Amino acid sequence: MVRKQIYIQKRQDILLKRISQVRGVSEAEVIRQAIEREISGTVLKPLPADRQAWEQVLAFLESRKSLGRGEAYQWNRQDAYEERESRWIRDIKPE
Repeated sequence: MVRKQIYIQKRQDILLKRISQVRGVSEAEVIRQAIEREISGTVLKPLPADRQAWEQVLAFLESRKSLGRGEAYQWNRQDAYEERESRWIRDIKPE
């Protein structure tokens, strides 16, 4: 990954935070996805609401509460970037 610093408008910052929170991903990931859409020319269409799927997710989370707390996963940011980049490179290489 390459680090970039940019300036955005306050309105864009608010919307970026909101999108990030709703999607459950980082602000950086929202920006990366937007760049990919711009490059590929595809338009992201929102998925229709699926109440049953949401209830299944909530039931799963409730079932996990009873398992107690395990040891926290320790991760390294650079390892995560390298893993993602290796998947991307693997996916674009012709077979």
